[in-house]
Amino acid sequence: MTVLIAGAGIAGLAMGLTLHQLGIPFRIYERVGEMRPLGVGINIQPNAVRELYDLGLQPRLDAIGVRTRQYGFYTKTGLEIWAEPRGQFAGYTWPQYSIHRGQLQMMLLDELRLRAGADCVVTGAGVLRYETRPQSVRLILSDGTTAEGDLVIAADGIRSAIRAQMLPDEGEPIWNGAIMWRGVSRAAPFLGGAAMILSGHDTQRFVAYPISATDPETGLADMNWIAELRVDPGRTMAKGDWNKPADPAEFLPAFEDWDFGWVNCPEMIRNVAGPVYEYPMVDREPMARWTDGRVTLTGDAAHATYPVGSNGASQAIIDARKLGAALRDHGVTPAALETYEAEMRPRAEGILRANRGAGPDAVMQMVEDRCAGVFDKIDDVIPRADLAAHAEKYKRLSGFSIDVLNAQPAILGPMDRAAE
Repeated sequence: MTVLIAGAGIAGLAMGLTLHQLGIPFRIYERVGEMRPLGVGINIQPNAVRELYDLGLQPRLDAIGVRTRQYGFYTKTGLEIWAEPRGQFAGYTWPQYSIHRGQLQMMLLDELRLRAGADCVVTGAGVLRYETRPQSVRLILSDGTTAEGDLVIAADGIRSAIRAQMLPDEGEPIWNGAIMWRGVSRAAPFLGGAAMILSGHDTQRFVAYPISATDPETGLADMNWIAELRVDPGRTMAKGDWNKPADPAEFLPAFEDWDFGWVNCPEMIRNVAGPVYEYPMVDREPMARWTDGRVTLTGDAAHATYPVGSNGASQAIIDARKLGAALRDHGVTPAALETYEAEMRPRAEGILRANRGAGPDAVMQMVEDRCAGVFDKIDDVIPRADLAAHAEKYKRLSGFSIDVLNAQPAILGPMDRAAE
């Protein structure tokens, strides 16, 4: 009764921790030979934080993340459109974390190996394809070996080999013409600290938030930032490399006058503390099915979406917990995979479509269209009640509305520490 997992990213590691909590044997197969803390900042929403807390990870999250205090949208000149408290500052039982993606992945990997043994993750063994049998499923691996188990869970990302086998004619991820350049700089936090901002509109925007504690001596923190521009959609992109190093000189001129007084965007770009990465803004069309008998998809393999609403990693964690609950209720069987898909696929499709145009950041373009981002009072442009309703609509769609989440029973509940 073994579950095989393709991929040791956040989705796969959350799945492994969940299966360990349930006492279900598993093994993860990862393409890279050496796991390293790649990526930049992400946010984990309270619904997913709750699940990580139930896995006993609160102390480790506090050691590497920042409890986000505020989230807000601003014009291209720094005028506030809408800002709201986040996490426990908004009334959730659980916080929201701003965190370095690579540090989160390494923490999950380390914790999983401590609990389940070092051999629970096999590196240098990417999944090439699967073969189904009446009572089992076999993975063909890149190291020349195979693995056989009762079920396969594909957590191998936007370029999932398992998804490609299910949809052999799907082709490349879909690019919408926007490029995000991402980096981390040492800078002073703004708006009281632990705040996340999104400024601009659909064709140009800047995002920033701290992903480390503020140094009491220097007043500086590690600030994650994203500079985004819409470019010629006919431009040739390196679609095989989603972590391409980039030169800030390529995009810095477009942001030179984005000094709002309370945050200096060009200075943050110039003072980048490490590499800058180029990410095309891509997603994939929703699938009609995630499951093929004893094989199912999770995380970006199932529902790669634009990184809007700070929701991608959170959805991967919720996938793992919902799939775990289905396995608890139905056993390690195809019926569990069908139950999981029936609940999660419609929700994921709704989020994916919302992120293409009606996500929480849509208010930035609304203001740009109505007044070119210039106003004395935001209520003269969009009533604050409408802004609040728009924000709440996305929270409900994504599963982290305050009242709903606080009242919901746990998906699986806290792990038994004595059995760890």
